Amino acid sequence: MPAIVIIGAQWGDEGKGKATDLLGSRIDYVVKFNGGNNAGHTVVIGNQKYALHLLPSGILTPGVTPVIGNGVVVDIEVLFDELDALIARGVDVSKLRVSANAHLITHYHRTLDKVTERFLGSRSIGTTGRGIGPAYADKINRVGLRVQDLFDENILRQKVEAALDQKNHLLVKIYNRRAISADEVVETLLSYAERLRPMVADTALELHHALEAGKNVLFEAGQATMLDVDHGTYPFVTSSSATAGGASTGSGIGPGQISRVVGIVKAYTTRVGAGPFPTELFDASGEFLRSQGFEFGTTTGRPRRCGWYDAPIARYSARINGVTDFVLTKLDVLTGLETIPVCVAYEVDGVRFDEMPVSQSDFHHAKPIYEEFPGWNDDITGARTFADLPKNAQDYVLAIEKISGSRISVIGVGPGRDEVIVRHDLLGDE
Repeated sequence: MPAIVIIGAQWGDEGKGKATDLLGSRIDYVVKFNGGNNAGHTVVIGNQKYALHLLPSGILTPGVTPVIGNGVVVDIEVLFDELDALIARGVDVSKLRVSANAHLITHYHRTLDKVTERFLGSRSIGTTGRGIGPAYADKINRVGLRVQDLFDENILRQKVEAALDQKNHLLVKIYNRRAISADEVVETLLSYAERLRPMVADTALELHHALEAGKNVLFEAGQATMLDVDHGTYPFVTSSSATAGGASTGSGIGPGQISRVVGIVKAYTTRVGAGPFPTELFDASGEFLRSQGFEFGTTTGRPRRCGWYDAPIARYSARINGVTDFVLTKLDVLTGLETIPVCVAYEVDGVRFDEMPVSQSDFHHAKPIYEEFPGWNDDITGARTFADLPKNAQDYVLAIEKISGSRISVIGVGPGRDEVIVRHDLLGDE
């Protein structure tokens, strides 16, 4: 089966775009199946850097058909801003397909996201304020807007008016904000309809036909396992299914068609937003990782929280997703450290946990149990085989591979698309 899922195996920002880009011309379709423009992929091609938020990173690869699946929430204004920016840089975006069943983010979703976060104060989740959560809430509450609604003005108006009947009461009476005009929302959405129309399709059917024809289809998750609404550090999570199971529900293909699941892990750990993070560093080591790894959000610009590699999290992700291969990114960031600690277990009130505690309270109070590994000083950005790495770097990779739940098939040694070491082919061809 030629369907491959790429997921983040930590809290996001692991470098999923590099793995997608690595498969390059051997992939026929790249499908985004969850999330919205609340996360970003940075892809470096030559001396050009591309920051993508809503679009699948496969849009940068000639010949690939990029697909926005039904599990995605789409801010149309952001979609066209991204497309126009790529067009201005000479990128062909004509093959983009958008599911007719994907849900829309509107002005009122963004407004509610921001005022709700402010209202929560110290209990805020740390959202990006881009309307993702409220759009998914409307989807589950069955009052959402779908892409296909743009092509029936009467249906669109009815749905917007029904949604605002409730939301305007909330905005005015609880949050002391002005009411939002249904006419304004409808007019804005309709202004994009004709440009969007040629891109809209029954993408589930199209992907089914592609898989039947033996095409290689890559499913690319937004966010990551520890931000999954079911399996992440709830409630400090995103509002969608960011795990491998979400590839089926978010695209319309059957789970039996998935042949490989590739988990992306950094050689250390980062997180954006609130929530527990056992290995987080508040000292010079954390600042070293942040500055060397340029750990600032692609979407928000916020500095990321940084910590050491967390093996129980990697094992948890391997189990939840059925990871067949790990891609280890940013190994080069660790260059120059005398020793490199790795979290191998947790301690909670004197009790050792070798796996992630099921209780969120326990996880919140978990203290990392570390093993330390010797570092290296050699520049590794030119390494293209495992043997090219310094002995200590090799030992570090082999040690975390042994305790992470799956093999490490690719190692990122720099930001460029060619700065990788391939130990095992991600398409399964050894």
